[in-house]
Amino acid sequence: MDISKHHWHMLSAAETAQRLETDPQSGLSSADAARRLAHYGANELKEKRARSPWRMLLDQFADFMIVVLIIAAIVSGIVGDVEDTVAIVVIVILNAVIGFVQEYRAERAMAALKRMAEAGAHVVRDGRAEIVNASELVPGDVVLLEAGNVVPADLRIIETARLKIDESALTGESVAVEKQTQPVTDANAPLGDKLCLAYKGTIVTYGRARGLVTATGMNSELGRIAAMLGADNETKTPLQKRLASFGKRLALAALAICVLIFIVGVVRGEPLLLMFMTAVSLAVAAIPEALPAVVTISLALGARKMVKQHALIRRLPAVETLGSVTFICSDKTGTLTQNKMHVTAIYADGALSGKLQDEKKAEPWPTLFRALALSNDAHLDHHNKARGEPTEAALLRAAQAAGWDKTALEGEAPRLKELPFDSERKRMTTFHGTAEDVIAYTKGSPEAVIPQCDRMLMAGGEQGIDRDVLLQQAEAMAADGLRVLAIACRRWPALPASERPDELESELVFLGFAGLIDPPRSEAREAVSLCRSAGITPVMITGDHPATARAIARELGILVNNDGRVMTGAELARLDQEAFEAEVEQVRVYARVDPAQKIKIVQALQDKGEVVAMTGDGVNDAPALKAADIGIAMGKGGTDVAREAAHMVLLDDNFATIVHAVRQGRRIFDNIRKFIKYTMTSNAGEIWTIFLAPFLGLPIPLLPIHILWINLVTDGLPGLALTAEPAERGIMRRPPRPMQESIFAHGMWQHMIWVGLLMGGVCLLTQAWALQSGSAHWQTMVFTVLTLSQMGHVLAIRTEKESLFSAGVFSNPLLIFAVLLTFALQMATIYLPALNPIFKTEALSMGELALCLVLSSVVFIAVEIEKWLVRRGWIYLAR
Repeated sequence: MDISKHHWHMLSAAETAQRLETDPQSGLSSADAARRLAHYGANELKEKRARSPWRMLLDQFADFMIVVLIIAAIVSGIVGDVEDTVAIVVIVILNAVIGFVQEYRAERAMAALKRMAEAGAHVVRDGRAEIVNASELVPGDVVLLEAGNVVPADLRIIETARLKIDESALTGESVAVEKQTQPVTDANAPLGDKLCLAYKGTIVTYGRARGLVTATGMNSELGRIAAMLGADNETKTPLQKRLASFGKRLALAALAICVLIFIVGVVRGEPLLLMFMTAVSLAVAAIPEALPAVVTISLALGARKMVKQHALIRRLPAVETLGSVTFICSDKTGTLTQNKMHVTAIYADGALSGKLQDEKKAEPWPTLFRALALSNDAHLDHHNKARGEPTEAALLRAAQAAGWDKTALEGEAPRLKELPFDSERKRMTTFHGTAEDVIAYTKGSPEAVIPQCDRMLMAGGEQGIDRDVLLQQAEAMAADGLRVLAIACRRWPALPASERPDELESELVFLGFAGLIDPPRSEAREAVSLCRSAGITPVMITGDHPATARAIARELGILVNNDGRVMTGAELARLDQEAFEAEVEQVRVYARVDPAQKIKIVQALQDKGEVVAMTGDGVNDAPALKAADIGIAMGKGGTDVAREAAHMVLLDDNFATIVHAVRQGRRIFDNIRKFIKYTMTSNAGEIWTIFLAPFLGLPIPLLPIHILWINLVTDGLPGLALTAEPAERGIMRRPPRPMQESIFAHGMWQHMIWVGLLMGGVCLLTQAWALQSGSAHWQTMVFTVLTLSQMGHVLAIRTEKESLFSAGVFSNPLLIFAVLLTFALQMATIYLPALNPIFKTEALSMGELALCLVLSSVVFIAVEIEKWLVRRGWIYLAR
């Protein structure tokens, strides 16, 4: 089947289906779809080719200083000790393997996140509607579109209900285009004029449609211009950028010190090649070129863990930003509540009833229940369960409970036309043909529907309407925490030709109110309380009546006593940005708010210096999600557009998941700080040990093999194990971290300087004592003290303030294993005769080993004292 040369816009719907060899109603069979997928390939745009594992491994040796070290080691082997050369090269390779494993894990984690974030597509296959990955679409598939979808492939529209598509990504035209099913006669019509086609990557802003896939992947219009759009848009996180800049400055300083060490050593008469190897080895160990990579690894692995807690990170910087969030603006329905709507009360004929099963044969009840069943996009599945948007499904269940069957009613009064719900009108209308005439049913918020009504249907027939009384009734129902919908109707002699809502939704007859309840999630109240203790302000945003919103907010603890106010969308619209900013930090609930107003809320909070997380699920939420510091889309009920704009997707649509994600974000950032603190302090200890020795009249304390070994065993497993450190106690009882705060704040840079100096001082003290006492093992002792001091340090910095013993020595088993393994390997270099000539070590006596253990514990004790002083508030700023 050659589909490449057809002018699809010139063919009728029937001809298109025929050319594509598909059935517009039942779609392709699964077997046929699989065959076509194998033939046409995945519906994906070609991206920059991912690095192969081999390339990733080779890149570990691309650093200039490592290349210099390997060359120097080979030269050393030629003129001197071959054993030494082999040992150095092996250690460099082992270091590269560890780096490769870490990077490979991060790449796999990111690839898994990308697969999970892949968009889905609603298709009809084997006569059933189902959701498949958009990459699995093939030419001939029948695709169902609705507002909020990103068009998953190029389509020929065959059915439409007021479909409008934003094609600005392709045509540059900002106004959404209304689509049609009729073919276009001009063979050379520009993209924007082919009104019966929809293009991959464009956005459905309104209505619904059914289309046939005509092109996928690189054969689509978007695929043809993919190079212009630029597929490679990887960006570094703010922390990575800051660390890369810091790392460059630090590298220059370290290089300067290494050059100075080389010069001083040569002047003192040390062998030239030995000093060169020492200086280069120290440069390789001390230059923190891997810091940005460590951030990537920590964020990627952290993001993968967050998926298990139902938070899917779409953009890596979001993990970093989570710890700084000060305001969480959350939709009510489905996020703070269970999204399990059910009708608990109906008001009609001047009376409020909670018993829907009661036999109600007199008007307006029959017309009201017909409206609930017919003006409804939910449907009953083969288990007779209502499926669809929760509010619609609840109304359908209410009609079903009262004895009104939707399928039978649709046979008597099929839908002819519809005006879909939108956030501006706050109502929807459907038109149904009967034997005598056409009846239109309208439902929406009481404020949107009642002003359009001029009569009401009662048991005695149509009567005049008292709008104020009805609005008071709606207010009373809302005050009980009910979401209230008004239902009305209008009879027409024939289907009206007009498409204008103001004409079609006027002169209505009021039928009644439906009161729905959506119970708060059991875990939401605790999550709100946790927010408050963490210095985060929870804000509820809803389209519901202010009275409903206030009742739910009080139940959840968002409104406590007189703390905070409720603002309506109408009040928000009347305020200019400056006036709104004066109040925005006191508002806790927004009711009857349009999605478009969310961006005003985000901007006002950001102008006040707040870091904002905003949830959303609809098309109109996308600008606010993009503008927020953390845009959060819904994984279950959200639209494709919202998910594309968001930084994070809630897979369970649960507010508590946002709070868990904030906790994880804080933990991940804390652990990155700990890793940097550990690595930089260790490097400083090595530099001070070697740099200060000549000035104190001591010989070079360590050989190149020692420096590289310490770098391998201390930076490898123990450093990586720090990223698995559990959250510290009280992590959600401290205020959010300011966005611009340096990662070295709260005493971290002071710690790195004084502990590095202490580590170097202890090593030089060990060397001086050993030389003074005539010990021939002084170099082995320095080597051991420096290695074990770093192990003591890594144990002490597991917590910022709390003592290791109260936090639990074994609360991070991976780190304990890494420390014990490092200790065992260090003992092996000392006491295994086969390793002595390689590492230039000698077996220590029990007294010498005991002294090494005592001296290497000095750093651990000193850092524990530092934390005690922090807890007392005597040094640094407490967090």
